[in-house]
Amino acid sequence: MDELVTPHRKWMKAALREAERAFEADEVPVGAVVVRGNVIVGRGHNMVERLDDPTAHAELIAITAACTTLGSKKLDGCTLYVTLEPCPMCAGATVLARVDRIVFGAFDEKAGAASTLYNIPQDARLNHRAEIISGVESDRCAELLQEFFRSKRGPDLRGSQ
Repeated sequence: MDELVTPHRKWMKAALREAERAFEADEVPVGAVVVRGNVIVGRGHNMVERLDDPTAHAELIAITAACTTLGSKKLDGCTLYVTLEPCPMCAGATVLARVDRIVFGAFDEKAGAASTLYNIPQDARLNHRAEIISGVESDRCAELLQEFFRSKRGPDLRGSQ
């Protein structure tokens, strides 16, 4: 697995920087970057609260930015790096945008649609399929999310940590 993970760490760290920006803005800390030809062509982080928009997920913002940068609605030759497994909405967007590969960090047990609950990007019934690589920098991705939600819950009054 390390052979697969190592080349993707650089880009996942860029996605993590986006997630940290979301954390600083009091958004659920998910970040994403779209890479083509060894260059970031789109980046984004969750902006659901700031924009008061349930569709303002990191992946959609990064995909929109990449489409603008490339002047195309199709992201052929692109890889999406995202710190959390895409939800059904975001996984569907990767299919529509024709992203070649999705690399994600933490698995999403409640809404994951790129392997955990569903596997939309590889569903043979759809007109496009993407390669999926999971678990890249997963510990750091999960840790950032856990830290965020711990801060929202406040101190544990039972004394356990």
